[in-house]
Amino acid sequence: MKINFNELKRGYEKYKSEYDKAAIDVLESGWYILGENVKRFENNFANFIGSSYCVGVNSGLDALILAVRALNLGEGDEIIVPANTYIATVLGITENDATPVFIEPDEYYNIDTDKIEAKITGKTKAIMAVHLYGQAANMNKIKSIATKYSLYLLEDCAQSHGAKFENQTTGTFGDIGCFSFYPTKNLGAFGDGGAIVTDNKEIAEKVKMLRNYGSQKKYYNEIEGVNSRLDEIQATLLNVKLSHYGELRKEREKIALKYLNEINNPKIILPRIRKGSDHVWHLFVVQTEERDKLQNYLQENGIGTQIHYPIPPHLSNAYKHFGYRKGDFPITEEMANKVLSLPIYDGMTDEEVDYVIRVINNYKDLFSK
Repeated sequence: MKINFNELKRGYEKYKSEYDKAAIDVLESGWYILGENVKRFENNFANFIGSSYCVGVNSGLDALILAVRALNLGEGDEIIVPANTYIATVLGITENDATPVFIEPDEYYNIDTDKIEAKITGKTKAIMAVHLYGQAANMNKIKSIATKYSLYLLEDCAQSHGAKFENQTTGTFGDIGCFSFYPTKNLGAFGDGGAIVTDNKEIAEKVKMLRNYGSQKKYYNEIEGVNSRLDEIQATLLNVKLSHYGELRKEREKIALKYLNEINNPKIILPRIRKGSDHVWHLFVVQTEERDKLQNYLQENGIGTQIHYPIPPHLSNAYKHFGYRKGDFPITEEMANKVLSLPIYDGMTDEEVDYVIRVINNYKDLFSK
């Protein structure tokens, strides 16, 4: 059996007639940028998240960059961020000339809140929380620290659409929540897309200007901005997918629960869920001491996997100027050597899930050889 890591076309086929009609309606309308479909999606997504305002942008990375910029954070300012996140989180900081301050993760792959306060200095201006792989971070503790030290709180929710901590949706705890609609996301578009959510009207209006050349009225530029607009076709397709999000989430939860209950291999560590946290299973990430061998074995048996992520940002060539070395963040680096993401996607069949489980469970016999 051949099982790719993801099958995006299956997600399209689930609601093909709705997607096709929505796209054609936009094409026939003759209005393709910042029209009614974007406004409708922004309202729908704000309601879904539970925020007062949503501003659609070109990508999740742009959401992060513009969020930091909207708070006037830049050179000389430090922003606390998880060390084991995807590099986009850090790029949102460094693209504004601010400095990332890395914190090791806890056992749930999210920032270890017990290690944050020790890294706060007079230059610290914000905490960037990340809900990695789809599980909400310990937001009550993070928000308490941000309040205590008068820090901005931003959330990278690129992988946590609809996840909650203590019944509050990710993206609503701080000043700004940042989302990606990259096609592989739980709420994925059919191209790039992103958004910020906030309860602060001034922030929302500033991001609206930033995304559109710094203007509220065409050709009247009030600040230095960029071109970062969610387009009409992506917005209307996202509206379709958002209307089905509940059933899509249940489908992922069903797959994840089956993995959790039926993968039985003493050499493989399954993901854990923090008390009070929701997990929307953007990724199903396991750990093993023999990650590369396991990945090769699964590939030989027709199962595609990915590593999220093989190189932590602090060890990437992009940030070598910061001077970090191997061993500076040992927990992060150990995870980078052990984690492996298994297939989990819209339209994955019971037969395919059963096959993945069976092949993984058979692998335990190879460890004794």
